[in-house]
Amino acid sequence: MHNDDYQDASNKFERSAEDVFSKPVRAGKRTYFFDVKSTRGGDFYLTITESKRKVERDGSFTYDKHKIFLYKEDFEKFSEGLSEVIGYIQRNGTKPDYNGPEKNEERGTEDFSGVDFEEL
Repeated sequence: MHNDDYQDASNKFERSAEDVFSKPVRAGKRTYFFDVKSTRGGDFYLTITESKRKVERDGSFTYDKHKIFLYKEDFEKFSEGLSEVIGYIQRNGTKPDYNGPEKNEERGTEDFSGVDFEEL
């Protein structure tokens, strides 16, 4: 599917969705929008949008936006993964010194989710 086709399909899907609840969160130069939407069938899902204001050369403003759709059947796994990653960052705080593949071998595989990338 061509990128423009994807954008058109995404916009059509959004227009058919009903807005239920929205929570904007300002964080520095970015704003995150957590939007609960409802499908025609009445199921809720979440869109998370990152919006960052950019100043163009002519002084006008534009916004870079990135959006993900999160469906209720994925909430638990997403939440677990997000909590684990946030916890890791909070515990370790700074970027470790990376010295190539041998450094990863010392760490072991316990930090990884067990995802088989060949399945993707």
